[in-house]
Amino acid sequence: MKTLYIECRMGAAGDMLNAALSELVDQQAYLGKMNSIGLEGITFKAEPSVKCGIHGTHMSVLIDGEEEETEDVHAHEHHDHDHEHHHHHDHEHEHDHHHDHDHEHEHHHDHDHEHHHDHDHHHSSMQDITAIINGLNVSDQVKKDAIAVYGLIAEAESAAHNTTVDQIHFHEVGSRDAVADVVGVCVLMEMIGAERVYVSPVNTGYGMVRCAHGILPVPAPATAYLLKGIPTYAGRFEGELCTPTGAALLKYFGDSFENMPVMKTEKVGYGMGKKDFPAANAVRAFLGESEEDGEVLELVCNIDDESSEEIGFASEALMAAGALDVYVIAADMKKNRPGHLFTCMCRINDREKMVGLMFKHLTTIGIREYTCRRHALNRSFRTVETEYGPVRIKRSEGYGTVREKAEFEDIAKIAKEHDLSLADVRKLITEKEG
Repeated sequence: MKTLYIECRMGAAGDMLNAALSELVDQQAYLGKMNSIGLEGITFKAEPSVKCGIHGTHMSVLIDGEEEETEDVHAHEHHDHDHEHHHHHDHEHEHDHHHDHDHEHEHHHDHDHEHHHDHDHHHSSMQDITAIINGLNVSDQVKKDAIAVYGLIAEAESAAHNTTVDQIHFHEVGSRDAVADVVGVCVLMEMIGAERVYVSPVNTGYGMVRCAHGILPVPAPATAYLLKGIPTYAGRFEGELCTPTGAALLKYFGDSFENMPVMKTEKVGYGMGKKDFPAANAVRAFLGESEEDGEVLELVCNIDDESSEEIGFASEALMAAGALDVYVIAADMKKNRPGHLFTCMCRINDREKMVGLMFKHLTTIGIREYTCRRHALNRSFRTVETEYGPVRIKRSEGYGTVREKAEFEDIAKIAKEHDLSLADVRKLITEKEG
């Protein structure tokens, strides 16, 4: 099984995840794609970076040629002394800075630079973000993933500010570079095509960080909300190591949060942060194969009072959440009622999530759990280019058996778009393979 493991021992941010994952694919092809998706004024730039002697990539997202920065607030700093922080402002004003800073700010910072560019202070709503993403030159899956990631951020922001999602206006995470980071990671996840994503426990850092709302504790409230249910720790280094964008991406794409599984690693990517610490400030991404064999759970319940539409909806919700399989068997229930035996197969680490979804979407008041030993073939994918577009071929092998099959969604899409039968598309693939 194609497996991705993301190591977050120095936290995670959108640019670091971008950089690490980009080292697992054709980096130049990725950069070319991102620089042509339609984000106005945005340029992706991959730069070599060295941290503690380790070489990796720093991914810069430039807005009109400049890179945004954040600022940690260290314990020895106070509001009322002068210091020379060369940072972009995150204050909640929306006018452009075309005047010199000769007046004194409330927080008594002496600014030793002049602002001759416009700051990206636009405060975007969820509706604005959705419109931007839907207008990009990316696949429907990438749009769906990116919007879902922002949905998580909006939920976290609304909880932190005690308001509703539709009233949320993003500040830093709504800027163009943050949108680019989110979309970039979604594009990379599509390019990588991992069937299973593991994430290590997340180092959040500690201390204080300056943001649009003022000086906040680390992890920031939205980040803390996003990391609920995920193993985290403060670590040894002061500063914001895990950002809201990084937390949302990990939460959305991570199937489980644990130490590295048994896997045969094929590629390793290093995504470097901008800050320097005594330890290498990097996200590491491991791509390889893990065995499908192992223990799985069967979660089973009887249903005799739910419609077919509702059962179908529950099945789709469980599969979307990472169930290995969901199937329904017709059965005779008590009092001679026709009913269904509903079964969800899942990984052991997904037990709580799947049980919760079953109780949420089904009328059952009890679920039985069985632990099973599963033997499975290892799977990999390759792509065949046809005159009508790409088709993914799934290869399954092991125990002396090898078989290949075209992905149904790909051949169905071509059949619908070009008025062909499924058999016609399969024949095209066979002829292409020679």
